[in-house]
Amino acid sequence: MIKELQNKLYNDIPLTKIMEIKIQNYTNQELITTASLGININDKGTAFGGSLSTITIISGWSLSWLISKELGFDSNNIVIIKNETSFRRPVTKDIVCHTKKPSLEEIQILKEKLLTKKSASLKIKSKIIEDNETCVDFVGFYVIKL
Repeated sequence: MIKELQNKLYNDIPLTKIMEIKIQNYTNQELITTASLGININDKGTAFGGSLSTITIISGWSLSWLISKELGFDSNNIVIIKNETSFRRPVTKDIVCHTKKPSLEEIQILKEKLLTKKSASLKIKSKIIEDNETCVDFVGFYVIKL
């Protein structure tokens, strides 16, 4: 499923290929995505804020897509409706984004709403971490429609 997601990102969202966003790992706890600093660098030699924001948004979208697939839904209609990003410190190395999987309870509520209303929202949290320090905190709200 990770390979399918990577292909989907590069084919359907061309910016992800330009930014070199890669799906590194997916577990029951989190999705890890990365992007090279070199292509996402700013004039200060650190990661560009727009790139940091984009990778967190894409990572949340990707996790929403993976969860909908795991639940047996094939939704091509997943959108972010609201987000908040806090930039805590500069990113000076390749970007590593950790996107936390919602609780089983939250996923069950999502499933029930998708079955009954054909639409549901999901709160997704991500952190960009460098040297065990949080550089970026992100919270996004995504809507999945069938």
